[in-house]
Amino acid sequence: MLKSQKRTVATLDIGAFYAKETVLYDSDGNAYHSQELRELVPYRCTFGYDVIVYVGYALFIHCHSEKQIIESQSRINVYISQREIGFLGQKFITYLAIAHHQSRHRLKAHMLSNGGYILHMDGTCEGDSPHLFTGMDGIAQIVLDNVKLPSEKAEMIIAFLRKIQKQYGDPVALVHDMGRGILSAVKAVFKDTPDYICHFHFLRDIGKDLMEPEYSKIRSRLKKHKIRSVLRRKAKALEKHMSQDEKTIIQWLHEFENDLMISSIPKPLPVTAAYAMIHWVFETSGHSAGYGFPFDCPHWTFYKRLKVLHAFICKYGAMKDCRSKYNKSFFILLSHLARIVEDQQLIRASSGMETKSEVFNKLRKALSIAEPEGKKGLNDDGLEPDIKSIEDSVKDFRKKITGDKNLYGQDAYKGMIKQIDKYWEKLFADPIIVNSEKGEITLQPQRTNNILERFFRDFKRGHRKKSGTISLSKILKSMLADIPLVKNLENLEYVRILLDGCSTLEERFSRIDNKLVLEKLKKERDKYGTMSPELKKIVRLSDLPSRLEAILGDSKNNSNGYLLP
Repeated sequence: MLKSQKRTVATLDIGAFYAKETVLYDSDGNAYHSQELRELVPYRCTFGYDVIVYVGYALFIHCHSEKQIIESQSRINVYISQREIGFLGQKFITYLAIAHHQSRHRLKAHMLSNGGYILHMDGTCEGDSPHLFTGMDGIAQIVLDNVKLPSEKAEMIIAFLRKIQKQYGDPVALVHDMGRGILSAVKAVFKDTPDYICHFHFLRDIGKDLMEPEYSKIRSRLKKHKIRSVLRRKAKALEKHMSQDEKTIIQWLHEFENDLMISSIPKPLPVTAAYAMIHWVFETSGHSAGYGFPFDCPHWTFYKRLKVLHAFICKYGAMKDCRSKYNKSFFILLSHLARIVEDQQLIRASSGMETKSEVFNKLRKALSIAEPEGKKGLNDDGLEPDIKSIEDSVKDFRKKITGDKNLYGQDAYKGMIKQIDKYWEKLFADPIIVNSEKGEITLQPQRTNNILERFFRDFKRGHRKKSGTISLSKILKSMLADIPLVKNLENLEYVRILLDGCSTLEERFSRIDNKLVLEKLKKERDKYGTMSPELKKIVRLSDLPSRLEAILGDSKNNSNGYLLP
């Protein structure tokens, strides 16, 4: 016997308990620790593998807050501080990243059995945060690798792509957005690999370039008129009189719900009509399909509804008892609305939007994605006609635009055609035939990069739910780059490959040398920098500049001075 040692550990099955370990040694001086204890708890750690896995799932899969985790664990006699939860979450991601790296050969074999992999690439950031850049296999739906980059410059993405290439070989095809850095990096690393851009990103970029001048003019002019605040004040004032029309409103809504229009419906009183019409003007969300600009143009819709409200007041505002205080509610708005309706800049911008929106909608239909009648929003992967049909439709669209002298004579439409021509080869992906263990396999690259777009939206939504904050800039700065790997845990085939014969994730983690985990955590801290608790206290001082000035001023006379007492 070399020695015996006693320490407190905690697991889900047992709770907190004292573990007394007897360490043995042989004649060669080799030490032998308790294998049973090592399978429960990492070396020199308090919390077991099952606690690490529980915290990891709670934080990153179920998006629970630290408070919820503390409460749930305390009920089974496992007491964790908020700071320990953060550290256990980091350890979970680190163990997962190491297990993922150790499984790369089996993952590569799995992807080869599918005919190879189609690499989808995208990045996300918030404010001044670093870019979290991810590569994913679009066929197996597996996140392959992640990295945090200061920006999406080509030289930074190249190193990331070479790492993926070294681990998994060349992809069958690539799908990504139109970022210059990505395009340059792909050309440098995967020169001869079929390369396609996302149809949705392509449409969005063309639409923005086409309609942004007129749309920004509408947005700025409406802001200058301050009509929204005028309408809100008027609606608030009208609320005081709404109780007088309560019976009328209830019957009115009942008839509308039953799609009835009969003469017995009481005519809405002027205050009811004014109140309803103001709120109708604001209700532009129902006109939106959830795609965002340029597919949805809420400011333009708002302007068009203001014109309808103006016409409505002109027609129905002058009722018989025009001296009534209720009818005056119409006339007070009329002067504000008249200035908007007569605004020549708004008229010209709206007219331009009308023409450009019609052209843009034709291109949406030609590409069979994010169509004007669509309601899938950002999850729209497009219809599934064959690529040849889509290509022919875009050719017809291009021919009509270039053949229209009125349109093609304008720079905006020339720029649109130039953009289409520039990316023509990257838009239309023919099916790719590859050889695999199963024989010849035909692969069709996805037309969009929505697989990663959805992933990042879910990722951000989960962190907002957990933190209760809208901005994720601080989280993206401090988080580990490998957090997106948790998405793979929803893939049963990936989990089977990762476990490598183990029955649980806890058992798989227990096979990983704890020294590797600590080394990787240290590298992450060194890479992104950390601040000691003592220095954090100093930085929070409101009078830090004056203190430093006093200290630096006295340092000439006091060589043994200190920063703070």
